[in-house]
Amino acid sequence: MLIAEFIFLLLMLYAGSRYGGIGLGVVSGIGLIVEVFILRMPPASAPVEVMLIIIAVVGCAAILEAAGGMKYMLQIAEKILRKNPKRITFLGPLVTFLMSVMLGTGHSVYSIMPIIGDIAVKNKIRPERPMAAASVASQLALSGSPISALMACYLGKDVLEVFPDLNLLNILCVTFPAVLMGVIAMSIFSTFRGKELEDDPEFQKRMQDPHFREMIENSTKTTLDEKLPFSAKLSVAIFLSSLVFIVFLAVFPEIRTVGEGTKPISMGVIIQMVMLAFGAFMLVFCKVPVAKVPNGVVFKSGMVACIAIFGIAWMSNTYFQHAMPEFKAAITDMVNTYPWTFGFALFAVSVVVNSQAATAKILIPVALALGLPASVLIGLMPATYAYFFIPNYPSDIATVNFDPTGTTKIGKYYFNHSFMFPGLVGVITACAVGLALGQILL
Repeated sequence: MLIAEFIFLLLMLYAGSRYGGIGLGVVSGIGLIVEVFILRMPPASAPVEVMLIIIAVVGCAAILEAAGGMKYMLQIAEKILRKNPKRITFLGPLVTFLMSVMLGTGHSVYSIMPIIGDIAVKNKIRPERPMAAASVASQLALSGSPISALMACYLGKDVLEVFPDLNLLNILCVTFPAVLMGVIAMSIFSTFRGKELEDDPEFQKRMQDPHFREMIENSTKTTLDEKLPFSAKLSVAIFLSSLVFIVFLAVFPEIRTVGEGTKPISMGVIIQMVMLAFGAFMLVFCKVPVAKVPNGVVFKSGMVACIAIFGIAWMSNTYFQHAMPEFKAAITDMVNTYPWTFGFALFAVSVVVNSQAATAKILIPVALALGLPASVLIGLMPATYAYFFIPNYPSDIATVNFDPTGTTKIGKYYFNHSFMFPGLVGVITACAVGLALGQILL
């Protein structure tokens, strides 16, 4: 019966993934009703804390976007890229990586990707090399971001009750260098992939069309033409100050200890407080029109992610809470003998649900019930990113469309697409480095 119920869970996740975004969350609501009222499973708790963190972070980042701060960051990134055009295959992924780390979301990639493609073409570099790697880097980076929804899952009460010594700082000491090494590894790999533009038959065929040739030779995509107000720069300074303040509070837990004999306030609550407060600072000092905030890409994508996690995590936790006694007995020996095999579970679920935070919310309770050590739990965090495997994620689709040369593509056989090998190289490298650092630092 448990196997049949598990198959039902996978079918509901698959059905939700066909709609994507909000569809993932609301379709999971159907699965939850079936689990509770037909299969008679006691409902688990909804992932309220994670949702609150996402709302606070998204609200702050959306105000930054409305203030013009994101455009200012893009201009800085573009200046760096255009000063070093021959190194675009390394710098392109590093730029999207750092932006995602700072913003807690990979959706800033839409603005920078046309610029990466333009620089590559102008320097006769195959655009697939930096563009596919940059798309992957923007998502892999979330394991190293202090304010990502994924990080919020690993700072939840359930994790900290089992590992009280775990905090934001020692998690970042493992995950940030791990995913950075993953990005560097796939950039090195990408340098040698595919034919040069001059030898690519499909590109040369397109260049026979005079309209296409003119578009390639004369187009210039840039953000540098727009002059931004001082408030845009100020909003970036305020936003980065919030990140510094969060890390500062993580390093000194005594500052967030309120009252005698009490434990420090959890970092999940701290992130909520700081993001709300610094969002207000930007709103006031940068004079951001409030009506403009909900209309940006960050706010819309963040709220969609929040609803998706709400439904997916609630439905999945209900099943695993019900099935855990038998499930634990069946796989405990394998996971205890080979802890790294848990990474395959993270990878497989991520392919289905298209969300790192949702993957974490589904499987963190399983990892805790199986008794996985903190070094493995944190070291394998990059394995929550596997939705590059099936090329239907918005950033990957957008990257394909932003490449005018056609070198970044979804292949004839669907799985032989441009993101497969950079994704595999990046995730495997990040997990290997993460497991090694976890053994040393945690």
